[in-house]
Amino acid sequence: MFMVIQKRLYRSNNEKMISGVCGGVAEYFDVDPTIVRVLWVFLTLTGLGFGLILYIIMAFMVPENPIIKTKTK
Repeated sequence: MFMVIQKRLYRSNNEKMISGVCGGVAEYFDVDPTIVRVLWVFLTLTGLGFGLILYIIMAFMVPENPIIKTKTK
């Protein structure tokens, strides 16, 4: 009766600085990528490098978004 829309985490194609991990997380949670990037840097600096390790793992494990979206402003 109801359609379930499945959300998946992908690396971003259009909000990419290094590999698109922060952009993909931002798209998944529908927030500004800058906020995610600032929080990620904070996690990296205060968490003894945990954010950097997590970023590297996610860069290899999270697939790139197969759908290329055009950036609208």
